[in-house]
Parts: sequence; structure tokens; C-alpha cells
Amino acid sequence: MKICLIGKNLTNFVLAKNLANKNINVDIICDKKKKIENSQRTLGISKDNFDFLLNVNKKMKISAWPIKNIKIYNDKSHSKEFLEFNNKNKKNFFLVKYIDILNSFEKFCKKNKNIKMLNVNYQSEEKQYYLKKKYKLIINSDKSNNYNKKYLNKKIEKNYNSVAYTGILIHERKVNYEAIQIFTKYGPLAFLPLSTNKTSIVFSILNDFKLNREQIYNLIKKYNFKYKIKKIYKIDSFELKSYNLRSYHNNNILAFGDLLHRIHPLAGQGFNMTIRDLKVLIDIIKNKFELGLPIDSSVNEEFEKSLKHKNFIFTNGIDLIHNLFNLDRKIKNNLLSKSIQLIGKNYSVNKMFMKIADKGILF
Repeated sequence: MKICLIGKNLTNFVLAKNLANKNINVDIICDKKKKIENSQRTLGISKDNFDFLLNVNKKMKISAWPIKNIKIYNDKSHSKEFLEFNNKNKKNFFLVKYIDILNSFEKFCKKNKNIKMLNVNYQSEEKQYYLKKKYKLIINSDKSNNYNKKYLNKKIEKNYNSVAYTGILIHERKVNYEAIQIFTKYGPLAFLPLSTNKTSIVFSILNDFKLNREQIYNLIKKYNFKYKIKKIYKIDSFELKSYNLRSYHNNNILAFGDLLHRIHPLAGQGFNMTIRDLKVLIDIIKNKFELGLPIDSSVNEEFEKSLKHKNFIFTNGIDLIHNLFNLDRKIKNNLLSKSIQLIGKNYSVNKMFMKIADKGILF
């Protein structure tokens, strides 16, 4: 009895390593033609989820930078933050380079006797039909796979009419444990520390402004008040959309990872949502495995029932935050800003937001 994971990506490597640790056999189906780009992409991982990853892969050696403090600014309060999240000098979350953590998990997956990595051209209908019959449970996290278009293509979607630009600043060395989010009139700009002399940036810009690359570079420099910049690495970009799948599965095929849901990057919660999903999925499979029950489409049904409503609430919560700050950007007076500031400074509310960002929705 084996579980099939489709796609050569971090989500599948983490899932496979965790299942293999529990002596569950896994086949990772890869398309050998598809290569993983060595981009400048970074991941923000909450403390709770980072501890989970360390527990799964105890020999993981990657450069992870702790964030102890988060400050929020807008165009109306440029010299003074109007929100701050500080957990008494504890590490709130960690910044890692995507390619580093992916390579670490891939390395251990290749060495694990319970994991097989098979090069298969799974895009043909004949091969997809074969896989569907061979495995009782197929977990698909590859967005280019035709399974999604054929079986799991209905979603609740929102287009933000924005493009996210990501890159890395090289700057003079400094104490660098504080993340900054600035809600500018162009869209939210985040500075996320990676080391004493490197900081990741994510700038989500509304399409209405029609800015070129040089103008974007200049805006990053304009809004930067913390770093003496030496260089900005080549900036990558992607369109901003959020969505939730209406159905998580079709019989024995389960959509997973970014295929289930996608959210605005302003809160850095995309991969954290995937890890929380992964924990639930692993517990369901583990319980069935230990009880000698079949690991089949019933896993998918239980997974969707456990998480669909929570993920919908969480993604809409992030969307609400985006809309709230977008409204604040348009209003000329400071009434909304002061209201947000007053609510955010409440100790109980502040603590609740930090707990949700770390562990997700717990009910």
C-alpha cells in the first residue's frame, strides 16, 4: 500500500518525509522536464510551524532568521508606527530562502527507504488514468497537472488587480530582527530581514499605477527609512489573486498546497496555511494506518470536512485586513487609522492576532 504524491515541490517533500517517518510508503511522481528555478523567493514561517518542520527533519540545516518584532506603518504615519506586534523578545516567526529549505528536504527524501521518486510524464490522459487506478490515494500539489483542470477547477476567486514584486536588499550590516509593513498608496510594502545585511522585500502594487521597474526601485528606496542599501537583487513578479477551491477532492484525488487556497501575501501566511493543512492530513492518515483501515478516498472526505470551513474563514480574514487598509488609504482623514490603532494596541486583541498568525484558527 503506497500513497502517491504528484509534483516536485517543497509541500510534497515535507509531506513525504513526515509520512515516511511513520513507516508509510510514498511515491513522489515527478516530471523530469520540469525544473525548479533558483529564485530569490523567501518564506515566512511561524514559530509553531518552524518547530514542526525541525521535528520532521531533525537534521535540517538551513539559514533561518528570527523575527522578534513587527511594526506596521502607513502613508499617514510615516515617522511613527501605528501598530506593533511584539512577543516580549520571543521569536514570532522565521524567514528562510525557499530554495534552501526545499533542497534540504529533497536531499533527505532521496535517501529515505520509504520514499521513491519516480520520473513520469503524468500529463497524458492515458498515464493519469493509469495512476488513478494504481493508487487508492493521490495527493496532487502540482498546479500544472491536468487533474486540476479536469476534476478540481471550481473555485471562489478574487483578483486584486495587483502585481507582487519580490527581491532581496543588500545593505550595510545592522541589528536586523524587526519586520516592517508599510501600507503605501501604491499597495503594501514589506521589509523582511534575512540576516544582518540582507532583507527580503515584497511590494504589492496596484495595476492602476502602471509603474516600470525603475520607478518600483525608486519607490522602494523612497519608503526605506531603515537600511543603507548597496544593491537590490533582480526582482521577480507575479499576479495577485486569492481563491478557495469549492471541492477539495474528486474520489481518490486530493488537491493540496497552493491548489487548495491562495491568499494575499501581506500577512505572510500562504505556506503556514499549507503546513497546518499538512498536520491535519498526516493525523488522519496516521490514525487510519495504525487502526488497519484503508487509506483511500475516505481520507479526502475527512480532510475536507475538518478544514474547509477554517480555511475559508482564514482566507477571508486576510482579505478583510487588505480591504480595511485599502479603505484607510482612500480616506483623507485619520479616523479609521486611529480606530485600527486603538484596537491593535489592546493587549488581548494583539495577543489573539499573534496566536492566530502562529497557530491558525484553533476551533
